[in-house]
Amino acid sequence: MTGAPPIPMNITWIAIAALAAFVAYLVVGGIFFAIPAMRTEFAKYPAVFRTGEPNMAVMAAGMFGIFVAIGAAAAIFARIHPAGAGVESGITFGVVLAVFQLGSFVLHNHMLLNVGRRLSALQGIVYTAEWIAVGIAISLVCRG
Repeated sequence: MTGAPPIPMNITWIAIAALAAFVAYLVVGGIFFAIPAMRTEFAKYPAVFRTGEPNMAVMAAGMFGIFVAIGAAAAIFARIHPAGAGVESGITFGVVLAVFQLGSFVLHNHMLLNVGRRLSALQGIVYTAEWIAVGIAISLVCRG
């Protein structure tokens, strides 16, 4: 089978896009997780969620994991749109990422963890907003 040679990915673009999207993810998450309703819901499950110092002790690993995931998303976007794309493509990509995380994280964890529907719904809203922001940020780094 023959075809066009693969288009090389621009590693610099992917790294910059990943960094910009990581910042967007943190900003959106920071806004939502500062809302008292979110803190109240998490506080209902102290046996499930870390707080304070125990949370800070593992924060770097969690942030690294998010950055790696965002880097993978930026690489996927680069393969889909090698010449760049506009914000509309970023929103569409972000929605796809959001749907993926809703199934693979929010609903999966609702099944596994002993948490209520309200917390799962709030997480779904926050993570959806974060991943849409990731898609937008990635698309803004390299516009078509």
